[in-house]
Amino acid sequence: MPRKTDKRVRLVDAAKALIHRQGFNLTTLADIAQEADVPLGNVYYYFKTKEAIGEAVIANRGRELHDALQTWEKAANAKERLLAYVQFEVDSAEETAKSGCPVGGLCQELAKQGGSLADAAAKLLSDTMLWAEKQFQGMGMGEASRGLAMQFVAAVQGNALLTNTFKDPKILANLKVSLSKWLDKVASTKNATVPIEKVEEYA
Repeated sequence: MPRKTDKRVRLVDAAKALIHRQGFNLTTLADIAQEADVPLGNVYYYFKTKEAIGEAVIANRGRELHDALQTWEKAANAKERLLAYVQFEVDSAEETAKSGCPVGGLCQELAKQGGSLADAAAKLLSDTMLWAEKQFQGMGMGEASRGLAMQFVAAVQGNALLTNTFKDPKILANLKVSLSKWLDKVASTKNATVPIEKVEEYA
């Protein structure tokens, strides 16, 4: 049983890495088997279809997100918790520059084809926004919290897309500076329409 479990873990880890690097649609079960060093015939013992292994990858991403949210909750206040999320993205900026955001990119790709996999992936960003909304509520933003959370997550995901497009990890690092200033203004003015200022032009 430990050997079987190990193979399944290796297959999911391999699928997660390949899907991040080359996308879900371009990743085949043969690719995953080769990356995991598992015979292709054995893959079907654990996953009957590519959709099934896609579900396992999304579930794995979900557990990673849950663990990260639990860690960020330990920060002293709402601003520090929100910036912990941004720092998490900054820490992955080099990889994001190469292959994009592993969650945002997957959501974008699967959304085009729809179905249960797209819904499952979308929940990862939905859970992130709900968590961010909770932080803005803690800052006393009331009914504006949902909109602020959407603006905040959109800024992170949008800059991750730019980081990948321009292959420039500094874009995410600069974002942390602008979001920190933005959060200070939101908290001090209780103004839900404060714009997120651009720190640097990209061309």
